[in-house]
Amino acid sequence: MNTRRWILGCCLAIVLLAGCGQKQAVMVADRPPYPVAGAASVDGDVAQRLRAEAARWQGTPHRMGGTDFNGVDCSGLVQQIYRDLFGIQMPRTARQQVARGKRAGRAELEPGDLVFFKPPGKKDHVGIYLGKGEFVHTSAQRGVMVSRLDLDYWRKYYWTARRILPN
Repeated sequence: MNTRRWILGCCLAIVLLAGCGQKQAVMVADRPPYPVAGAASVDGDVAQRLRAEAARWQGTPHRMGGTDFNGVDCSGLVQQIYRDLFGIQMPRTARQQVARGKRAGRAELEPGDLVFFKPPGKKDHVGIYLGKGEFVHTSAQRGVMVSRLDLDYWRKYYWTARRILPN
């Protein structure tokens, strides 16, 4: 058993023994199950839940075509987070995802909006806006991470945003 898994198991055991009031099943594994198929409501804590989910994925390596904690690409991350938190099935590629929902202006971004970029010589890139100018996405070098939209690189290659979640 690797150290990371052992520490995760211990932390989950402490939470369970402390009588955490959550009513979802928790199991010691690579990741605890989260509600699916619309079980999570879209309400005022979207940003908080997205940040918690981003923290769970943080550091997962980038793998083109990946959709799990062994490796994930940008659109796979969007697909998994939307399924796990909101019960929403998203298409597999960024090109397909940009056709979903309705356009959201850059100045009107809300937590949960998808933000799209067109870096030169690369495929389209997508992330999920977390609020406060930050979004979660995958980096080929650093894996899943949180970045700021106001960084020169992201500002330069920003393309569009889409609102998938209802207001």
